[in-house]
Amino acid sequence: MPDSYIIEVDSQTAGIVVRSSGGYCFFASSHRFNRLEGQLFRNAREAERAARRLVNGDVKEAA
Repeated sequence: MPDSYIIEVDSQTAGIVVRSSGGYCFFASSHRFNRLEGQLFRNAREAERAARRLVNGDVKEAA
């Protein structure tokens, strides 16, 4: 399993997630995704879902 993944939403790079001891840590690549900066996710797919929710306006569910 890779140690990092690029997260894209609607052909825009949201950020990367990097494996750490507790899961995958999100690093935003644009201000649009700063709300997710530093959050820990169980896997890359979970981080991608959070980024999609953020883009779709579901801010409460993104965190």
